[in-house]
Parts: sequence; C-alpha cells; structure tokens
Amino acid sequence: MSDHGMMEKEEIFSKVLRAGRRTYFFDVRATKAGDYYLTITESKKFTNDDGSFHYKKHKIYLYKEDFNEFNNILREMTDYIITEKGDEVISERHQKDFKKEEYTSNNDDVAEGGTSTDNSDSADKFTDINFEDI
Repeated sequence: MSDHGMMEKEEIFSKVLRAGRRTYFFDVRATKAGDYYLTITESKKFTNDDGSFHYKKHKIYLYKEDFNEFNNILREMTDYIITEKGDEVISERHQKDFKKEEYTSNNDDVAEGGTSTDNSDSADKFTDINFEDI
C-alpha cells in the first residue's frame, strides 16, 4: 500500500532496460475502469560518501490518447539525433579516452574578441588581460 491508502496498480506487462547507472522500467498498468496505460520509470543509482547508495526515480504516465503523437515525436527526435550525430556515443562521460577536437585551420584560430588561439610562437602573440573587465 502507498501513503494514500491505495494498493499499487499491478503490472499487466513489463520490460526492463538496464543502461549503466540508469534502469528504465516500462510497465503496462490498468485503470480502475479496466483500460490500459503505460508508465515509464527512470531509476538512477547514486553512491553516498559513506559508500551506501540510493536511487532517484522519475516516472512518466502515458495514456492511449497520447500514444500516436508521443511515438511520432519520439521517432522524429531520435531520427534527428542519429542523422546529425550518428549512433556512436561520443561523450567524455561514456568514453574515458575522449578528447575534444582541436581546430588548427588558420581561419578557425580566432577566439571571441578577435585574438588568435594559435599556440605557435606564443611568446610573440602575448596579449595583456585586464581582469577588471571580467
């Protein structure tokens, strides 16, 4: 029973996706009227300083009247990401040896404010910085 005195709705059909420190639960549940809806729960594990751990959970309730539009937007957004960035994970957090690309083209070596970011002969290109302007 929950704090509201109601029994937790029984899952009709469930799937679990484990993804690193996150786990996603997809559960089909029934309304009081006997219709079905979907809950998607993200559970993320956090480790405390003392070595113990706890979970934070976020839940989405998705009802049948929203399925088509939800699916369309989800498909559009995921297709956009894959088209723009591919399906390879390219983040510092996921790849320990990830290094940001260095831009070395002569045209791309100007930082904001018009100063060069080229490090060659850096002693010749020293710029005074006034920290009062920051």
